[in-house]
Amino acid sequence: MALTALAAAAAPAMAHHGWSWAESEQMTLQGTVEQVQIAPPHPMLKVRASDGVWTVELGNPTQTKEAGFVEGSAKPGDAITAVGNRDQDKANKRMKAVQVQVGGKTYDIYPSRIKKP
Repeated sequence: MALTALAAAAAPAMAHHGWSWAESEQMTLQGTVEQVQIAPPHPMLKVRASDGVWTVELGNPTQTKEAGFVEGSAKPGDAITAVGNRDQDKANKRMKAVQVQVGGKTYDIYPSRIKKP
């Protein structure tokens, strides 16, 4: 019974932190950083693109830091290119980034998920 309770409690966390909400195809988003948040559960960026403001989720804080993306890696006004998987619901301007390029540097957030052309 304890195992069942543990599994039930973990399900919402897995749904939030997994990839099931994202499309399998990757996209490239170019824009300007409006906001940077380096905090749990996922560091994220608000990016103004030609079609509006997107939420760009990065990895968990440890993973993002290991990729080299830390406080100060991006700031409002910086040009950014993000590669990742967008929300399956097209009404949501949200993506999970596997790689971001900002300030002349490339950060591979999820190296194993970067699809080569």
